Order: sequence, then C-alpha cells, then structure tokens
Amino acid sequence: MIKIRRESFLAFGFTVVAFMLFVEAFGNQAFAYDSVTITEGLALWKAVILGLTEGLTEFLPISSTGHLLAAKEFMDLGQTEASEQAIDSYIISIQIGAIFAILVLYKNRIVQMYAGLRGQSMEGKIILRNLVIAFIPTAVIGFLLSGPVKDRLYDTQSVAYAWILGGICILVAHEKKWLRREGLTMESLSLQGAVLVGVAQALALWPGVSRSLVTIFALLAAGLSIAAAVEFSFLLGLLTLSAATIFELFQEGGRIVDLFGYWTPVVGLITAFVSAVASVKWMVGWLETKSLSAFGFYRIGIGVLAIILFSVDVL
Repeated sequence: MIKIRRESFLAFGFTVVAFMLFVEAFGNQAFAYDSVTITEGLALWKAVILGLTEGLTEFLPISSTGHLLAAKEFMDLGQTEASEQAIDSYIISIQIGAIFAILVLYKNRIVQMYAGLRGQSMEGKIILRNLVIAFIPTAVIGFLLSGPVKDRLYDTQSVAYAWILGGICILVAHEKKWLRREGLTMESLSLQGAVLVGVAQALALWPGVSRSLVTIFALLAAGLSIAAAVEFSFLLGLLTLSAATIFELFQEGGRIVDLFGYWTPVVGLITAFVSAVASVKWMVGWLETKSLSAFGFYRIGIGVLAIILFSVDVL
C-alpha cells in the first residue's frame, strides 16, 4: 500500500514556491520570445479542469495529451496561434503536479536509487541506470521529431484513431494473456530492454498513443511482471516529464506569467498533483486484482465518441 506522509505535502508546498521563483528568475531571461498580445485569459474553473485532466490521465494508459487536446476543444481554448502556444505551455508547466505525485508516492524507491548513485545499493544503481538509458532515446527522438509531429498530428482525428488502436492492442494482449502478473523485477531489466523501452516511449509523441501504455507493453515484452512494468513506467515518466517541463519553463515561463499570472498556474499544478496521487493509487490497487482490459474498452469507446463528435463539428 502506498502511503503519504504530512512531510510530503509540506515539501510539495515548497515545490510550488520553487516553481514560482523559477519562472520569475528564468522565464523572462533564458530565452527571448516575441511579445504577443493575447486577449484570451484562463478562468479558474478551466484551470481546475485542465489540472484534473492532466493528473487523472498522465499515468493511466489512456493518453493525457489526447484528453488535454479534447479538453482544450470543449472549452474553446487556443483560438489563435499565440494563445494556443500559451495554453500548451501552461499545460506542460502544470505537469509539475503529476511529477511531484510520483516523487511522493515512490519516495522510498527514489531514496534507494540515490543510495545506488552513492554506491550503497546495487538494486537502486541498476534501476537508476536503466531509467537513464530508457530516457535517452526518447529525449533524442523527441527533440528531433516533436515539431513535425505537432504540425501534422495534433488534431482530434489523429487522437481518436490512436485511442482506438491502443484499445484494440490492450484487448488483444489481454486475450492472448500477454499481460502476465508473474515476471521479472525492475532490477532484472537488461540494457537492451531499457533501450527498447526508450524507443517505445517515443511512440507517444503521437497524441493519443499514451506514454504509459507503450512503455508498459515494452516492459512486458522485456519480461517484467505487470506490477514491475507499471512502476518502472511511472518512474520513467518522472524523468521524461521533468525534462519536458524544465525545458518548457525556460522557453515560455515568462509568457505563462504574463498571460495567466501566478495564481492560475498554481491552481492547475495543485489540482494536477492531488488528482495524480488519486489516479496512481487507484491504478496500482486496480491492477492487484484486475487487468488492463477496462482501459482497452475505455479507449475504444472514447475514440469512437471523438470521431462522432468530430463528424458533427462539435470537436
């Protein structure tokens, strides 16, 4: 059972303050950006919806990017190119909440990896090594292809097809009994397996695919148990999301503050944290007795719904 102590929430409070100081210190200085007048603000309730969407979907195999794109459409956000870029940057910045959820829930594992870094835990050293190796292919591929992917695939139809295809893959894997409960532990993952996971994670550049889904599948293919695969996927997300968030804040931190101030991003960040904690704890508990098949049915259902709404010009 994953437990959360009061000290973790205190540390989270300091993280929120650090976020504000980071944006203030570097957001306007690290990279120059064009000054653009944007009339579209962000109501507090919309910030809460985006935070909930980010936190609830980030670590589930249902694609947070796809859900956030749909949420943007429903709330009519990003109507101009400038405002869309600002909203996208805002969404990436509130990933800090989801990141900290993993730090809190898996703090013992992170302490173990730190001990491994100091040569005091072989298990922690191996897990940390595999996480870094799995992160590198994603970072390289993401840097090279993120622009073209955003230009061509960030639309409702692409997301809907990815949702449906991913759902079918889950149901087929369940039917073939590939989603086994028995298997290797995280420290048993080979170097080749870690590279495979990193390459697979890059597939999630296509919105709707789901980073969690492809990494869990790759880890299962490498021989891990479903429990070990899910935990490794969460920890790898910690690295991947942290890198993406820091990079985005360096580039667009000033724009976020100019448009939304501090209060709105902090509300989104806190909402993302609370909902991510609930989501991760629920998923871990769910998989103790049940399978991923429910996510397969969900993906197919929401994908079909998205296509219908798109065909009647609702999305």
